[in-house]
Amino acid sequence: MARSAQKSAEAAAALPNVTPLRPGVTLTESLRRRLEADIAAGHLEPGCRLDEQEIAQRFGVSRTPVREAFRLLAAGDLVTLRGRQGATVRTISAQALIEMFQVMAELEGLCARLAARRAPPGWRARIDAIHQRLVDRADGPDADGFYDVNQEFHEAIYEASRNAFLAEQTRRLRNQVAAYRRRVTRMPNRMTDTVREHEAIMRAILAHDPERAHQAMRDHVNLLGDNLLDFLAAFE
Repeated sequence: MARSAQKSAEAAAALPNVTPLRPGVTLTESLRRRLEADIAAGHLEPGCRLDEQEIAQRFGVSRTPVREAFRLLAAGDLVTLRGRQGATVRTISAQALIEMFQVMAELEGLCARLAARRAPPGWRARIDAIHQRLVDRADGPDADGFYDVNQEFHEAIYEASRNAFLAEQTRRLRNQVAAYRRRVTRMPNRMTDTVREHEAIMRAILAHDPERAHQAMRDHVNLLGDNLLDFLAAFE
């Protein structure tokens, strides 16, 4: 119990004091987006309890929109509701992680395939700039910073696919496993390997080779064999 309370307190400290509202966005939706972002960023880790009262106080709102935001997060498989025990960030079993990464590899591979066919002329400059920032961080100690730029790289490919539905479904699955995916970045040689794999993806997309782009992205995301075993061992 003490460990759970500590994790909850540390998670609450990671949240900002206020959430700015956007025109046309409800308070509940604004809270959901903020909490989803914190889960995806790894600030709220799997198994962490979300304290309804603490979050309401931190954001300066009543507990009702917080409770509603929890329900929306649960519907998106990001949070588990446990009755009177409240809400916790969803934990994922090893078998489920394997299956989710396999599906994610295909979704991201399809994004890369479509990007190879549809990426606009100005996309090269954008992806080159993002990739160079990854290269600059690859030999450094900031794995979290590297991961954040890595997400920008993948987001740029989602957008270049020009398929909003595919991008949204890919993003939704990515957010469910983001905390686990972030930890993979901290494994030995993972940042260096990522840079090399990204270069193969970029070359295929910029060469307008859909098949090669799909394969390169699928290989990059699909953590099988020794890499998958190493990944799962990190959570034992």
